[in-house]
Amino acid sequence: MKRLRAIIVACLMVVFVLGTATPAMADPPVIPGIPTLPSIPEILGQIQGAIDQVIPPVPIPPLPSIVPPIAMLPQEQASAAEPNLEALRLAVMPSNIGDPMFDAWPPDLANYQNGQIIESRDVTSVAALFVVIPVERVLLLKFRTTDASGAPSFGTATLVIPRTPWMGSGDRPVVVNNLPIDALGRGCTPSYTLAHGLSFQTNMTDFVPPTTQLAALRGYAILIPDHEGPRMAYAEPTVAGKIVLDSIRATRNFLPDQFGGSRFGITGYSGGAIATHGAVKLIDGYAPELSDLIVGAALGGVPADFEILSRSMNANLASGVFMGAVFAIGREHPEVLARMNHLAQWVTTSPLKDQCLSIFALPGVLLLPIDIAANIPDPLNSDLAHQIYGLTKMEGMRSGTPLYIYNGDQEFWIPAVGAENLYREQCGLDVRAVYAHVFGEHVIAGALGYLPAIKWLDDRLQGLPAPSDC
Repeated sequence: MKRLRAIIVACLMVVFVLGTATPAMADPPVIPGIPTLPSIPEILGQIQGAIDQVIPPVPIPPLPSIVPPIAMLPQEQASAAEPNLEALRLAVMPSNIGDPMFDAWPPDLANYQNGQIIESRDVTSVAALFVVIPVERVLLLKFRTTDASGAPSFGTATLVIPRTPWMGSGDRPVVVNNLPIDALGRGCTPSYTLAHGLSFQTNMTDFVPPTTQLAALRGYAILIPDHEGPRMAYAEPTVAGKIVLDSIRATRNFLPDQFGGSRFGITGYSGGAIATHGAVKLIDGYAPELSDLIVGAALGGVPADFEILSRSMNANLASGVFMGAVFAIGREHPEVLARMNHLAQWVTTSPLKDQCLSIFALPGVLLLPIDIAANIPDPLNSDLAHQIYGLTKMEGMRSGTPLYIYNGDQEFWIPAVGAENLYREQCGLDVRAVYAHVFGEHVIAGALGYLPAIKWLDDRLQGLPAPSDC
């Protein structure tokens, strides 16, 4: 018995000693000879350095004695600009396509008012083949607008006037059809196709879904803006929004007897939603005279928050699209171009700068992160990146018209949280808004959400008051 007690006491002492010794034993022994592995940002930084050591800088032609307007830096940036930035900006701009309507900057552009017509062209003979529905006239309009920095620029848009009569009251309503242009070259724009015919650069999304045809059957006119502007600034919402609003001004200025009192409804999906998002948030500050005429906007598959997209579209199959958008935004924000390394400079001054989505999306199969194109560490978390996130999100700006927002609940590249946050933001700003949850990823949701969105827009153009789920 005494022996048993002694054993129990000894066990308890061992447990006590081990318990009190645990803190000292918590650190695992260090195994010598195993080096600390570098972090992912460190590895990418080393790759960036190696790229600029192996690849020489691209030879950029010197600027002409008079800087073309397309390359001229904003006044506040010109004095602090890095050497050759203006020359690089000119080198990455889209190439001319041989039609002054899309290529030429009028020398007296500063004397025009926003939305004032610069030039017009009747393109009915070509465009009627694509509209299919009988048309009265199809007009290509060129008008004054402003770029992201507020400098004079120009835009183009196509106005389709159907032969179907408008049977309602007042002037014929107009559907502003913001197509998902998603392109870097001017030949990819819808107006170029409608003026010149099909080419290898024509986007099939110019015709599917058939918004133009459905609107024409209802007796509506259709306005199709080339919302990326002459610099083809894909994904830049301020430029796109101004062009959309100035195309409406141009329509009213050109045919005031037909459209001076028209109701305008705006729609756009995916890349077209970027333009729609920019337009509705600029109505009150940029074109307040249109606030009573723009009766609603339907936007789906909404890329409303580029910080979210920097996580969902980088280093995967969408990398090519994401890099193309970043580069195109740099055409309007040259500080982005200054952060490109030698590899990016070679790519963005190559023929790739004039391609449509089907071509520049292809590098996504390599699953490369955008870090390989930058000359700064962790570029998507840099001060510059957060500056661009803020500019493109347009946070806190109130829509000047009621909204119908829809997004696929299973979206993986353009997650629904961005559209949901936009809806909540606008509700908080007392905008009449509806949010529709749609099944599917980007393509399926675009198909399933289309008809309810168009029906909502049709009701607004018919003069019915906008509902709200806020």
